[in-house]
Amino acid sequence: MHQPPPHRHSRFRRSRILIVGCGDVGLRAAQRLLPRCRVLALTSSPERVATLRAAGITPLRGNLDDARSLARLAALAPRVLHLAPPPGQGVADPRTARLLQALALAQAGRLSTLVYGSTSGVYGDAQGAWVDETRAVAPATDRGRRRVDAERRVRAFGQRLALRQGGAATVLRIPGIYALDREGGDPRERVRKGSPVLKAADDVFTNHIHADDLARACMLALWRARPGRALNVCDDTELRMGDHFDLVADRFGLPRPPRLSRAEAAQVLSPMQMSFMGESRRLHNRRMKEELGLVLMHPTVAEGLGP
Repeated sequence: MHQPPPHRHSRFRRSRILIVGCGDVGLRAAQRLLPRCRVLALTSSPERVATLRAAGITPLRGNLDDARSLARLAALAPRVLHLAPPPGQGVADPRTARLLQALALAQAGRLSTLVYGSTSGVYGDAQGAWVDETRAVAPATDRGRRRVDAERRVRAFGQRLALRQGGAATVLRIPGIYALDREGGDPRERVRKGSPVLKAADDVFTNHIHADDLARACMLALWRARPGRALNVCDDTELRMGDHFDLVADRFGLPRPPRLSRAEAAQVLSPMQMSFMGESRRLHNRRMKEELGLVLMHPTVAEGLGP
């Protein structure tokens, strides 16, 4: 089905959007929204203010670790995109709790949509099975547990929002984000470092989404996501991790990464790196395509890496 550019739709016009956690993906989403929307972004960094303004975004000073600094967020925008990560420790996400507490003060009818960017890590290890959004969450790490906590808070908030105002809250479950121009998300960086991957017998399936496609999914979800839904936001790639990095190496004329057994890798990689190699799943993205109407610009990593 043809997907017309969002800026042609009158419903995208003159809206205010608040982005919480306006990093690389937030900036990419903002650039697509700005032609027809006013975009505001929460930041706790004075250095970030100039970057946001240069991008045409209105910066708002506030800190998710300080509830008092969030009080004025309540009535600023009818649509909120929440991309801020949780803290690095614990099994709960107090940052999301504080944000929702602030948004709950919104005047009746003011807040219509909340979109939360979560992670596919909430599913835990599926041992290579296909996973859709009906699968129960089973996080194997505190990193995943923090996201599950945030998801539950967002869903509960969304139920109250729907009852009071007819609004919607939705969760986007996001895997590895990549783009050649994304800081920390250029897959060539890992290959250049010679970081090892697992031997075929131990290897795991991994999932990806190009940063530009994720930004488009976020934008569309602000208008099209259904209340209380979770959506896997990923491309159509079906590759094991080692094969993925072999593809990157071959595409750019780099040496393929060394292959190690799981036991050997545990001796040289950090516990966090090993945790990513301990979960294997293949994500279905049918709901994303059908409900958001998203046509992927980069359907596979092979296409996303360019010619």
